[in-house]
Amino acid sequence: MTDSWVNETLYSAWGQRFLVQRELARVRSAFQDIMVFESVTHGRVMLLDGVVQITEADEFVYQEMLTHVPLLAHGDAKRVLIIGAGDGGVLRRVLQHKGVEHAVMVEIDGEVIRLAKQHLPMIAGDAWGDPRAEVIVGDGIDYVKQAPDASFDVVIVDSTDPIGVGEVLFTDEFYAGCARLLTPRGLVVNQCGVPFMQADELRETSLRRGKAFADVSAYVAAVPTYVGGFMTLGWAAKDAALRAVPVDEIRARAAAAGILGATRYWTPEIHCGSFNLPPYIAKHLPA
Repeated sequence: MTDSWVNETLYSAWGQRFLVQRELARVRSAFQDIMVFESVTHGRVMLLDGVVQITEADEFVYQEMLTHVPLLAHGDAKRVLIIGAGDGGVLRRVLQHKGVEHAVMVEIDGEVIRLAKQHLPMIAGDAWGDPRAEVIVGDGIDYVKQAPDASFDVVIVDSTDPIGVGEVLFTDEFYAGCARLLTPRGLVVNQCGVPFMQADELRETSLRRGKAFADVSAYVAAVPTYVGGFMTLGWAAKDAALRAVPVDEIRARAAAAGILGATRYWTPEIHCGSFNLPPYIAKHLPA
């Protein structure tokens, strides 16, 4: 039998490939090409338009950092808006926080949700059926436009890169809308790519976020299958103090939330340390 490999297509001159054990799904939705397969090394993998979105082996790194950092920095987040994240992993982590009363997830592509439920059930676990969860198949831009003022404490944007279907989630209009629907201590986080290869993404989105928020920065996570070194997660908050909560307070909040000791990547120390950026990354943030 000839080995079957899948090559990621994110970069034209550099990439990664996976040895495929078996293909589980290949679908062309109204928005993108979706592929799910069983890999030899990383469990099940989902690609959108040829780009790795999630693998069972390392999803915990990205999901934990995208979720626990903003929620614990806020300290009293009761209403959380998730844009994208159709695999359900962010929703699952948000709902691990005892204090969260309502989590709204808006994913534009219902096929991503369907295929994740069918082929990647461990990613979301029981989150789909949690009574605190509201899952909407729809346009996140429209939802942000229509949401009432000060209706959410935290916004988490888990989108593809600013090309194709994800492009509208990196605009001035979108960030202004997020600022409007957030409470006075609210914040938004979003993936900003791997700056070793995608520095423009971090630089340009940081400038855009800075038009709507007083405190703009980024923090990092090392996700093995987001190749190229550190992945940056963009940070935009109304209150700069949220980025400087002492480690002991973060630990106390995590214990109260019910997640302390229940993570595989996030810790209070990693939380605080993740904002200390290498100079090659920090130089792309607004001065």
